[in-house]
Amino acid sequence: MENYRVNTNYAKALFLVAGDTGQLDAVNDDMRLVADTCAENHILSTVFANPVIPEHRKMAVLQDLFAARVSKVSMLFMDFVVRKRRSVNLRGIANAFVQLYRDHKGIVLSHLVTATPVSEDVKKAVCQKVGAVTNKTVELETEVDPSILGGMSIAFDGNMYDARISTAVAELRREFSKNVYESKL
Repeated sequence: MENYRVNTNYAKALFLVAGDTGQLDAVNDDMRLVADTCAENHILSTVFANPVIPEHRKMAVLQDLFAARVSKVSMLFMDFVVRKRRSVNLRGIANAFVQLYRDHKGIVLSHLVTATPVSEDVKKAVCQKVGAVTNKTVELETEVDPSILGGMSIAFDGNMYDARISTAVAELRREFSKNVYESKL
């Protein structure tokens, strides 16, 4: 079961250890890898959530997946999490760590949704505009969603700029459904 407080507390502990050992950037890369792997692999999440599977087997799975690809600090931390029977929270802890890292480095995550793939020039322009508004470095995620018909939406820091054609069409549909026409007959 996911628990925000547990995720945040463990992520803060890892953040402090990584900062003290000077491996903050490496551990951030490791936690991104862990979060992405857990998100992509449903079976892995099921294994971590299963209380019947012993901790030593869960740790063996983590060793096989990550031992050659992550730092020693990250591997020791994952071992600690598994021994404390919090392996079900591993993905949430990794995501919480990445968010702490972004906050520490002054990075804002921005999500751009368009109807068609965008060029690098458009991505740079969006990053510059969002950076000017937030005064932070921008990490841009893009998504292609043909259902928006055209335009774009940008979400960042709890804000959303909506310039989708589908939204404009929906507004027009609502306006025309009111039928404010009064007959003079």
